[in-house]
Amino acid sequence: MITLNTPAPTAHAGILGLGTFRPERIVTNDEICLRIDSNDEWIRERSGIIERRHGGPDETVVTMATAAARKAIADAGITAEQLDLVMVATVTHRYQTPSAAVEVAAAIGAVNAAATDTSAACAGFCYGLGIADGLIRSGSAKYILLIGAEKLSEIVNFEDRGTAFLFADGAGAVVVGPSETQGIGPTIWGADGTQRDAIIMDPDIFTAEKAGTPSVLTMQGQQVFRWAVGQMGDVCAQAMAAAGVTVNDLAAFVPHQANNRITEALVKQLDLPNHVVIAHDIQYSGNTSAASVPLALDRLRENGEVKSGDLVLMVGFGAGLVHAAQVALVP
Repeated sequence: MITLNTPAPTAHAGILGLGTFRPERIVTNDEICLRIDSNDEWIRERSGIIERRHGGPDETVVTMATAAARKAIADAGITAEQLDLVMVATVTHRYQTPSAAVEVAAAIGAVNAAATDTSAACAGFCYGLGIADGLIRSGSAKYILLIGAEKLSEIVNFEDRGTAFLFADGAGAVVVGPSETQGIGPTIWGADGTQRDAIIMDPDIFTAEKAGTPSVLTMQGQQVFRWAVGQMGDVCAQAMAAAGVTVNDLAAFVPHQANNRITEALVKQLDLPNHVVIAHDIQYSGNTSAASVPLALDRLRENGEVKSGDLVLMVGFGAGLVHAAQVALVP
């Protein structure tokens, strides 16, 4: 019988660095309403969004991811050459192949890294964090660059009253690596493919190409709202229980920035204490899918609302339908 060698495991993994990129162009609710029958007050009331960022013609998933990556690497105090894996969570890279990750790796000089994309929509960052944590603790990698990056403005139907105001662009990156103590809790994740049509590109890209029509993002808003409010509170509770912590240990709650009404419902369900800071980055960033959690976390850190070593609860949920949650220490 042949016995295969396995890599020497690493005891603990954590987030070592964080960096983000937000496009310069600010798009107000009033601008969105030029093409839909709505108004600023209604959008703020329904979603919490005041404004969002849209990338320019030369800003792509790759360029935004690269900018965020460079900041995260610098924040972690390592070099790109030390990276073992570059992973990009996205659903808006312009090419099915090659991946965005291989382009980012080349752009930053990660010459020793493997590279791959992951597609879990708005849960993509939290999915990626769970994967990175496991790879590092198994000994398969030492340093992993994880990036959530989206240019949703390229797939939105700006005449669809239900989605035109929601989606936006941006990128957030973290470096995950060995840590003296465990800095990332167990990931609680799952999927329900029976609800695939709740958020979907329609038509598919090949049908759209043949028909000469765009493939755009469509969403059954009420269905998604009921699912998120009905299930994500329990998912968050499971993530805390798996890590052996309670709401009293948290410094902040950083949910996917889908809708302020979903966030407030989850805050109520979890009965979060007053000292727990709630991320509301959606107000100025919109829904940036896989980028929303790291963007929101970075804004909290930048504003001094969380500091290094603070414990945060993160949860992502979206198209699939898919979800993932974990607690982690702020770098």
